[in-house]
Amino acid sequence: MSISYANPIAGDANTRSMARAAMPWLAGATAYLIFLSLGEILLRDSDTLWQIRIGQWIVEHGAMPYTDVHSFTRFGEPWISSSWLSQVLFAGAYGALGWAGPVILTSVAIGTTVAIFMHLMDGYLDPARTILLVTLAVLESATHFLARPHMLAFPVMVAFLGGLLAAADRRSAPSWLLLPLLALWANLHGGFVLGIALIGPIGLEAIWNCQRKDRIALAARWTLFGIAAVVACCCTPYGWNTLLGAAKILSLGKLLSMIWEWMPANFATWSFFQLTLLGLIGFAFYRGLTLSVPRIMLLLGLLWMALSHARNIEIFAFIAPLVLAKPFAEQLGTLQTLVPARENRVRSHVMMLAVLAVAGWACTKAFVAYHPVKFLEAQMPVRAVEVLQQHRIERVFNTAPFGGYLLSRDIKAFIDGRAELYGERFVLDYFDAVTATDVETLLRLLDDYRIDGTLLAPTLPATKVLDHLPGWKRLYSDSIAVIHVRDDQRKTRPSAAPK
Repeated sequence: MSISYANPIAGDANTRSMARAAMPWLAGATAYLIFLSLGEILLRDSDTLWQIRIGQWIVEHGAMPYTDVHSFTRFGEPWISSSWLSQVLFAGAYGALGWAGPVILTSVAIGTTVAIFMHLMDGYLDPARTILLVTLAVLESATHFLARPHMLAFPVMVAFLGGLLAAADRRSAPSWLLLPLLALWANLHGGFVLGIALIGPIGLEAIWNCQRKDRIALAARWTLFGIAAVVACCCTPYGWNTLLGAAKILSLGKLLSMIWEWMPANFATWSFFQLTLLGLIGFAFYRGLTLSVPRIMLLLGLLWMALSHARNIEIFAFIAPLVLAKPFAEQLGTLQTLVPARENRVRSHVMMLAVLAVAGWACTKAFVAYHPVKFLEAQMPVRAVEVLQQHRIERVFNTAPFGGYLLSRDIKAFIDGRAELYGERFVLDYFDAVTATDVETLLRLLDDYRIDGTLLAPTLPATKVLDHLPGWKRLYSDSIAVIHVRDDQRKTRPSAAPK
């Protein structure tokens, strides 16, 4: 008979480790339930409508779009969908569950992002500090949490960049297992170019801190990984054209400063991003935080992106803490050395996932049954479009937010949210027209594209101009949209616009 002694200290340590391993999943499940309960807050952008319609088109035709078929101003011109997989997933979710489907899918993406972030931070900070950081990151990013492709790519982005930074922290080359993640990212959203762009700066951090004798070999491995990453990004139905399509979005010039999510951060009024940024700077000075030169460059690059374009704030919010995690933990003495046995870690993760899956399914089923989800009505001019169809008005000059709804009704739009399709000059003319900055531009677009009617928001200056414009009359109006139609038989000026 043998007698064994159970070490209570080891048992307590193992219990703490298993509890700590469960924290990311619990935090992710909490985030999922919060955004699931908010529901409609994720359905406030008209781009969701055309994203779903394009996903439906891909499924219906069993093919990828290479030319535009959804507008009459760009019909037949080259266009590829850089977010085709996300669009198909949103279309499938919408087809199965109605508007609850995109809400559930987006909430899952948010919850997964939170779980991955907490897992990546686990070795550097205690759970309390990590929860505080992820809460701040979510609050900073919430304005851009929408049922759109960038959200489905978000957890993939955090996992990929987190994997690169973890490799840099280990002063080693990144795992080749990150390449499938990058390929998935490239199929979900055009933002994958950020992943390629950051391989160099993050690799420089690894090379900077490794031993001198290892630098050449490590640089070669990071370079090889970078080349493989470019190839991985082309593992899409469009091949090499994927890179060209993503670059086209970034070449819209002045137009980017006029689209709200591409506008620079506004410090004229207080915002949560402004408060957290100033708090971070103050805290760094207070604690005397020091960083390596490559890490400073990387952090400043992320900050520049966030200040240049509001849509990059969430990237800064989730990636900047990962950049600061190791040096911050080293200087505060919070690096974690407690690691549970592998079999216990795997078992705890499997058990937690199983429990959360069952609980999440039950909560989701109850939510769908007792909380009908609706899209934001202000983006859906239902009655106005019915009037247009009754009067057989086909060539409609619409405001861009209404373009998504027109596409969802299989009505060819004048313009929608695909700015890369329409191009800088066209969209700038559109802005001049609807804001009545240049009435001559409005008149030219109405004539050049042989517009029969307009579908504009009541508050737009162009709506007021049309009320007093000879040859036009108001046909219909409600709180969402106003329709103007021609009231004479004057011939419009000749045009080379597509028929």
